[in-house]
Amino acid sequence: MTVHTGAPPGQVRAGGLDLDALRPWLSRHLPGFESARGALQATRVLGGQSNPTWILRAGPGGPGCTWVLRAKPGPAAGLLPSAHAIEREFAVMRALADTDVPVPAVHALCEDESVLGAAFYVMDFVEGRIFREAALPGVSTGERAAIHDEANRVIVALHRADWRALGLGDFGRADAYFERMIGRWSRQYRASATRPIEAMERLIDWLPQHIPAEAREAAATLVHGDFRIENLIFHPSEPRVLAVLDWELSTLGHPLSDFAYHCMAWHHRPGVLQGFAGLDLAALGIPGERAYIERYCARTGRSSPQALAEVLRDWNFYLACNLFRLSAILQGIARRAEDGTAANPSAVAIGAMATPVAELGWSLAQAAAPR
Repeated sequence: MTVHTGAPPGQVRAGGLDLDALRPWLSRHLPGFESARGALQATRVLGGQSNPTWILRAGPGGPGCTWVLRAKPGPAAGLLPSAHAIEREFAVMRALADTDVPVPAVHALCEDESVLGAAFYVMDFVEGRIFREAALPGVSTGERAAIHDEANRVIVALHRADWRALGLGDFGRADAYFERMIGRWSRQYRASATRPIEAMERLIDWLPQHIPAEAREAAATLVHGDFRIENLIFHPSEPRVLAVLDWELSTLGHPLSDFAYHCMAWHHRPGVLQGFAGLDLAALGIPGERAYIERYCARTGRSSPQALAEVLRDWNFYLACNLFRLSAILQGIARRAEDGTAANPSAVAIGAMATPVAELGWSLAQAAAPR
């Protein structure tokens, strides 16, 4: 779920919050709220798949008078274990506040569900551009290249962040990342499955047997879990990231898995999942996947021929693992759409992608490493 100014028609609608209950809580916990001295307004931002989000305005509604409230879905949503973890979002953004990873300033977390019926937190509203399509239509070729390079730079900054020094030592386990990831999403897939997917069953068997040796030995880093262009707010006129959003899936894990998730745009076609597979990337100014991997490796100290060869050798495993996880997430969206609790009006179409995504993952699992 992402928030930005100038939302297209139909992206923002009013309502849904009990402002009479919220106002006194904000007065006690949100710095600057009382000085805004104006009627509190809330508009619901549509889109995203999980945590409902509102823009809050008080006073004139300008800088310092506009915030974002992000909440768990209500009790009727039937949450899966560990889903919609807004407490983790709050914790990681607070920890990253003074690092090279740009995040919105977070102000207050409310875990008392009696206030609004669900836990929530409040953060700054960041004014800038969000690109809903990874191919960046309407952007010049030169800026398109710069935007993708900036995304590459920011994910490197995240993977280089010292999570121990940031006080995130209890943010997740630092061992057996893939074993735990595969087990977790196998369980969540089966808990939310609306129908069996053969490719998912094959991946559930195949992935644990093909975890690369390097992946078992690598040091854990902070990982975002959903790092893609749509979850970045860019400066209004520069190819510069002002904020990384949607930290719900963040944890300690393997950086190449996180980076491979980011690189799935090279494998998804334009449409529901907003990729650019099949497009003329050179004409668009978008780097090829191999060049993008090499840029990441150069920035993370993996630029030697041997280090790069090791990354490429295991690349399809990382992609297949992420496509497996994505399919499980899409199954959850399909279930919420079926149950009538989905946050996004396009949830049916998005959830229907679970099968083709799993099939792509299984196909890559059987394919040769990229050259």
